[in-house]
Amino acid sequence: MRRSTEHFLPRPLYCRVNLSVPVLDRFFNDQDTRPDFRLSRESLKVLMELLGQDRRHGWGATIETLVFLFWLACGTSYRVVSRVFGMPRSTVHRIVHRVTEEVVAIRHQVIHLPRTAEDLEAVSRGFAGLARHRAFRKAAGAIDGCHVRIVPPSGPDGHCYRNRKLFSSILLQAVCDHQGRFIDTYVAWPGSVHDSRVLRHSPLYRRALYPPPGYYILADGGYPCLQHPLPLITPYKRPLQGVGPQRFNNHHSRARSIIERAFEVMKTRFRSIFLQALEVHHTFVPQIITACAVLHNICIGAGDIMAPEEDIVEDVAEDEGENVLEAVSGAPWRDQLSAEVSALEEVPGDHDYV
Repeated sequence: MRRSTEHFLPRPLYCRVNLSVPVLDRFFNDQDTRPDFRLSRESLKVLMELLGQDRRHGWGATIETLVFLFWLACGTSYRVVSRVFGMPRSTVHRIVHRVTEEVVAIRHQVIHLPRTAEDLEAVSRGFAGLARHRAFRKAAGAIDGCHVRIVPPSGPDGHCYRNRKLFSSILLQAVCDHQGRFIDTYVAWPGSVHDSRVLRHSPLYRRALYPPPGYYILADGGYPCLQHPLPLITPYKRPLQGVGPQRFNNHHSRARSIIERAFEVMKTRFRSIFLQALEVHHTFVPQIITACAVLHNICIGAGDIMAPEEDIVEDVAEDEGENVLEAVSGAPWRDQLSAEVSALEEVPGDHDYV
């Protein structure tokens, strides 16, 4: 079979690539790349173009990117990857760290807020469609937190990473659009910290640059209902008083659950990263998580979708917690939206929400 290598093969290298390695043989013979690398060939092409690398030394950009993706796909064993690719374990370690940094460096090209009024309009219309109600036509995103398992650091600080489900983790806070594409991510805090505290220290909250006036972000009960500095609309707390709040919560849940599905899709793609404890230094974990979020968005844009698997669920269900944020409550705004939901009938999913 003729090898299709024109696009991916690098220029002459100091290191010799062994194309008889089975994983590379499948790649250069145009076989499906998802079993080995968890990305389709179209997603791989977009990633390589964004990285824009033209190395004339080492193993070359293509091989190093494949090593990095294979490491993400199979887990965190540098030894296994070194055997698969026939290269030293120390080389695999250097490649994984270098390519991770390069992927993180392009995050603002891939993970970004809506850049135009038209983009924002598409997002808000999309959320109204998810909610199946025009009262949500000003929703501009959905926010939630995701716990990523880690091997905790030794010493007195290790207990800080132990969350309420009694495993060690680092928190990813993310906002997504109506398609499940991440538009903002923040990774920094250990698992013992509540979602509301992570929110309070995030750039999204502190800078208050998004969403624009009149728009809001959908959140679950683990967050406070706010109008300022970051407008967050949460569901009514139980017990619910009357039919209106219950109806509002139902529509709210339909739209907000897109962020949970986004997490599940990312976890399905990188099962070995998200469903077992990451055996790397805890300071490297935020870069890995950010890189996975970048790859998730690239795949969404390329139409490379992996349906979430039924056994993948959120590791931690946040309780409602205390409202520790010094801010203006969004409860009156939520009451207005709830009244609008009660006043207006549901509309079909393909309704023009103008």
